[in-house]
Amino acid sequence: MERLFSTAQVHPRDRFDYWHNVACKNLIIHDATPECRPTFQAELHAGALADLGLVLFKTAPMRVSHTRYHCARMQSDEAFVCRLISGQLVLEQAGREVVMEAGDMALLDPLLPYEGKFSAGVKLLVLKAPRRSMEARVGRITDMVTRTMKPAEAEHGLASAFLAMLPDYAGQLGTVAIETVKNQTLDLVAISLAKTQEGPRPYLSSAKASALINVRAAIEARLADPRLDAEMVATAAGVSVRYANALLAQEGTSIARLVQSRRLDRCHKALKDPLQAHRTVTEIASSWGFSDMTHFGRRFKAAYGVLPSELRRLSKQN
Repeated sequence: MERLFSTAQVHPRDRFDYWHNVACKNLIIHDATPECRPTFQAELHAGALADLGLVLFKTAPMRVSHTRYHCARMQSDEAFVCRLISGQLVLEQAGREVVMEAGDMALLDPLLPYEGKFSAGVKLLVLKAPRRSMEARVGRITDMVTRTMKPAEAEHGLASAFLAMLPDYAGQLGTVAIETVKNQTLDLVAISLAKTQEGPRPYLSSAKASALINVRAAIEARLADPRLDAEMVATAAGVSVRYANALLAQEGTSIARLVQSRRLDRCHKALKDPLQAHRTVTEIASSWGFSDMTHFGRRFKAAYGVLPSELRRLSKQN
């Protein structure tokens, strides 16, 4: 993690303005008001894990506001997973408010307005994940924002502990490890988000959202199994095939199509990975459940515009 800013190096009268400028560039555009401008102190570190952004910062008490004006000017499409390390943080988004303590996590959607109140001694880790990668695992995130994920529950505790370690290892992992750890991070966050959908919720769609997450999780966990079919997915998710397909139909897909697209995505990444250049196209396809190479090649070209062998050749040239 690289330190991008510290108020210790700035004159007191300029500290907050400098901080706000750096935070808008490296985290999210927002308005902010410090509790005490003359004594304001903060520092910010940033890093990355493949295409996941990591922002770690400490701040004195302040209020922040991400408005509709700011939402309309967002140039990236990410989901924010906030993991509080110390202090207390109050977040409000989509009509819900959470009071976070050390170890708690919460999801924010930067495309929706939100308010935040930072207490003294706040230290916060923000994981910036591509929306597409997150929603591939959990579906639409809108109903999952601002729900406290407390480490007292096993699923939340595991994800929280894992996230807390990332700043120490960001920038030190090898290429293969980075991709693996990135996927593990997203998978653990997805499991934790699924846990928030259990039990009574104020929205009628919560049961469907939870079932949809379970269906997606069942698929992700079994992609390498060549026997994977709709019945296996539905059984693992605890629903019927008909119900699972009805849920996925609302997102324009089905069990079979989602399994195929996720397998193709894994193959696409493997074929572009220089550390997997020793593996044949057939070996990679087989490892992700494809048994018919003609079928695999045809589907791959339909999805990416090139044959698997052509992608491998182009990746080597780059």
